[in-house]
Order: sequence, then C-alpha cells, then structure tokens
Amino acid sequence: MACVTSMILSKASAFRALWPLRLSSSRSFSKGQLALAAQNFSGYESIQAQYKPEVPEYFNFAKDVVDSWAEAEKEGNRPTSPALWWVNDQGDQVKWNFVELSHVSKKAARVLSEQCGLQRGDRVIVILPRIPEWWLLNVACMRTGTVLIPGTTQLTAKDILHRVQTSKARCIITDEVLAPAVDTIASKCPSLEFKLIVSRNHREDWLNFSDLLKLAPAEHDCAVTKSCDPMAIYFTSGTTGTPKMTEHSHASHGIGLGVNGRYWLDLTPSDIIWNTSDTGWAKSAWSSVFAPWIQGACVFVHSMPRFEPTPVLEALSRFPITTFCSAPTAYRMLIHHSLSSYKFHSLKHCVSAGEPMNPEIMEQWKTKTGLDIYEGYGQTETVLVCGTFKGMKIKPGSMGKPSPAYDTQIIDENCNMLPPGKEGDIAIRIKPTRPFCLFTRYTDDPERTNSTVRGDFYITGDRGMQDEDGYFWFVGRADDVINSAGYRIGPFEVESALIEHPAVVESAVVSSPDSVRGEVVKAFVVLAPDYVSRDPEALIKELQDHVKKVTAPYKYPRKVSHDLASFRSLHWLPNSARFLHRLHVLAFNTLHGYVPAPASFYILPLGSFSSATLNLVDVSFSLT
Repeated sequence: MACVTSMILSKASAFRALWPLRLSSSRSFSKGQLALAAQNFSGYESIQAQYKPEVPEYFNFAKDVVDSWAEAEKEGNRPTSPALWWVNDQGDQVKWNFVELSHVSKKAARVLSEQCGLQRGDRVIVILPRIPEWWLLNVACMRTGTVLIPGTTQLTAKDILHRVQTSKARCIITDEVLAPAVDTIASKCPSLEFKLIVSRNHREDWLNFSDLLKLAPAEHDCAVTKSCDPMAIYFTSGTTGTPKMTEHSHASHGIGLGVNGRYWLDLTPSDIIWNTSDTGWAKSAWSSVFAPWIQGACVFVHSMPRFEPTPVLEALSRFPITTFCSAPTAYRMLIHHSLSSYKFHSLKHCVSAGEPMNPEIMEQWKTKTGLDIYEGYGQTETVLVCGTFKGMKIKPGSMGKPSPAYDTQIIDENCNMLPPGKEGDIAIRIKPTRPFCLFTRYTDDPERTNSTVRGDFYITGDRGMQDEDGYFWFVGRADDVINSAGYRIGPFEVESALIEHPAVVESAVVSSPDSVRGEVVKAFVVLAPDYVSRDPEALIKELQDHVKKVTAPYKYPRKVSHDLASFRSLHWLPNSARFLHRLHVLAFNTLHGYVPAPASFYILPLGSFSSATLNLVDVSFSLT
C-alpha cells in the first residue's frame, strides 16, 4: 500500500520507546473497578455550564487548529508527540507530529490548487483505505477551500458514477484498486476533470499524487473560508431513493465536534485514540479527525482492510492507546475471544456509537476488561446528540443524556414535548436559532432538507423516549433505514440492485434481527417465470453475487435462510409501514397479473390478502 515518500517508516520497537510512561503501567482487570475521573470536566452539570462555543465569521480547521498546534510545538508550548500514528500488519509505521502534518498537508494543498487547478468550492471525491494520505487530503481540502466528499472503498463503479454525477465533482482521488472502476464511468461524468491516483505505480490518464507531492513546495496560503462555507459532503442512505448528500460547514464539524472531543471522548494532548470507523463514513470525521485534533490528541490508525478481532486485541495490547472507539458489533466480536490473554496497558476509556449497544455486551466487556463502555448517539447530520459521559451512572441500553450542543427533546406529531416514558420522535430545537453544529442542508435537494423540519424542530427520523432521570432510550427508526453493524443501508438501494437481475420481477427489503450485527437486510423477491424451476440454492447465490457487483459489498447477500416459517407471523411489520406497502404492491401486482405468479415456494399470510400465493426467495444480507 502506497504512502508518500516523505513519511518515515520504522519498526514498532523504535516507536515504543517514545511512550515509556504509558507502557510501564498495567491495568488490573476487575469487575468492581471504579470509573476513571474525567480530565476535562467535573460532572454532567459542569459540561452544560462550560459549553460556550464561539463561532467566528471566518474559520478554517487547517489554519486555526492544525497550524496552531504546529506553532505551539515550534514554540515549545506542547510536546512534539504524534498527531497521527499509522501502523500496518507488516510492522511499518508512520508518525507525524502537528508540525509535520502542517508541512506535508501544505504540499498536498499545492497539488490540488496548482496541478489540478481546483478552486474554493470545487468538490473532490476521496476514496481511499486507511492510509496516511486519507488524513493528509482531509487537511489539504480544507486548506484549499475545496469540498471533500469521502467514500468507502467498497463502492462499485455504479456507486461512484452516482456520486460523481450527483455531486458534479471536478476531481477524484483513489488507489490502484478502484482506479479501473473510475475509468469505466469517467466518460459519463462531464464535470470530472482530474483523476489522482495514490500509488507507487503510474496509470494512463491519471496524475500520480505521490510523485506530485514530492515535487510540490511546502508553502501555501490557506483559503479564506467563512465558518458557514461548505467543507464536506457525506453521502448517506435514506429509506427511499438514492443516497443523499449531507453538507457540513467549516464550523459545524471543525468547531462543533469539539463537544465530542472534550466531553464524550474526554481527550487531552497526552491521549491516543483509535477509532475503527471506515474512512467513507462521517464517524471517521467525528473521531478520527476533528474531535481528537481539536483537543491536540493523537489519532491512531491500523491499516487493516476489515475488522478482525485478533489484530485489534493485539494492537490494543501492544500500543499505548488510551481511548478506543468502535461500533457495538466490534465489541460483540471481541468478547467472543479470550480477552484474558491480552493486557491493555494504557486503555482507560471505551466508547461506542453507530447502533444501539446490547446491555449484555457492556456487562461482558466490563467483566473481562474492567472497563465500561460509554455510548454516544448522533447522525451524519449532527455532532453528538446524546451521550454517557464520565462520572454519569451508566444505564446499559441507554444512549445517555443530551449533549450540550443541542436542545434535544422527545416530541409528538404536533411538536408537543412528551413526558418521561412516552415514545415519540427524537428532535432537536432549531428555532429561534439553528445550532451551528447541525448539517447545512441536503445539497441540491431542498425538498428533502425541508422534510426534516417540523415546527421548531429538526426531526432526526429516530424514535425514542426519556426516563425520569433524563436518560434517552432508542426505540427504532421512524423510517426503514437498516443499520447493520453501524452501516446505514437504504432498502431502496438493495431493491434496485435486485430488480436489475433478470430473475427478479419485484422485490421488497426489510431489516431482520442478528445476534452479531444487530440487524441485517432481508429481501423478498418475486421471480420471473423462466427462473422458477431453477435450483433455489444456485439462484440465491446468483442473486447474492449480482448485488455484490452492482452496489457496495456491505449490502450484498452473505447469510442465507431457508426457513420462511419463522416469518409467518411477520411480527416486525407494524413498525415497517414502507415494507407493508411494498408487500401490498407485490401482492396486488401478482393477483392482478402485472407480474407472474407461478408455483410458489411458500404461501405468505399477509392479513387481507393472506390467500395470495407469492413466489418468494428468502435471502438475508449482512456485512463481513
């Protein structure tokens, strides 16, 4: 995997010497261990009193945060400890302090502004795995005032085509793995003028980022950006339609995520945080860029292409990581390994977000490690909405109390605030003053943007309730977005992929519970007549492979169930109005001859049309 040539690669032993104090102590695991005191506040009430962010008219994270820490290092006002610490399985490491990060990111900014001619406001799609260049380009885009659009490396050519065409991006940056996919769609993207490849090898019609970086000067005048100017766009799935573009400003993340770093993560310049999120998701912006660097902390990165329990546990034991952030699915996988054989010498704070945490997982993690897990709740559109902060009583299963960033309430359909114990919509007050740390809009989609507003509130789309102590509890999505291991999957996206296969006449997709990933995608399809007699096992695999090819792999079928009898009650349908509608469509079209109704595998009883005979193949989808 390519890294820029100015990086210093060394073996782990050389770096271990930099952290003698953190490696010298060993945590003793015990079930009754007391929670560590917070470093930045004295209690939940003090957070509310302390939180008074200032939002200037002009702000740029690269200049006002990264360069400020770099100046402090030069002046001796902070130690020259790493800002970024990257490792891989081969023992290679990259370490940049803030001075080095500032220096190299200015060179990268010169590549974007001079070699590519990008201007402030131009959109840049960056699809890279966990390599240092991803962090470098985050800062470089901010320096140039260009708008970063990150993407997961699991995107297919079709996904990339949608993102380039929808965003009208002028530049795309990726590696050797995805460059061929980009080449297949580039001719359909008139806005796309520049393709940069991060690789030691050259590719025809591509600029080589690594080569250009070596030659670029290290002087760069940071773009003058207003706090409200667009800084990044994140594609996020919805119930209907294709993924929408969620726009954040320089202030909403560059200043707003300070609430995450200072209070929920409780970071200081002496901390090292490891967040395992994919580089394509907003959670990486949360805990791998803005929140740590606002606090001057070190971001630890492991290059692993997918989450594997053994290397994760080995890294937590080997490196002086003080804060660990991962999805509940990751913790579920970790507790099934022999944790007693690992010693987490420096780890003191564990947090989780992305999906609800099972209380049993929290209990087992605490029993086996002596560490609590502090849950947080937010969205691509927000910063931290609710969280369990140090010093608070942990209520397993709760998302904690409201973050000081927002006035968060549980409301009904008429915007009335509901009393404790009553289920309603989780909402954020946006009037008379809209919080600066809320997303700006769904880019180029005013209808979708307006649909999130009800009276004085932004509606998160999640349902919840508040207890007598002020803790919030997640109930479920008001829509049908599927949250599998922290990945948001829109049913429409999977249905669209399925329906492109000639075997599929109609499809309907719903969430199904899963003990490891929380929930997985389950699809019901109506088959075309020519495919009815096909071997079910072979056809299921064919549909699985098809979905994998036309959309991101985390949506393709990996887990298959042949037992539809367990779904005869369809107990989850009352909370899935959209899926009920889709099944009505399937039944109506079948009964009225709009789609064929050949011999079926099962008869699915569905209320008023329980006698409808539908040809259904039952397929579960899940992440690796």
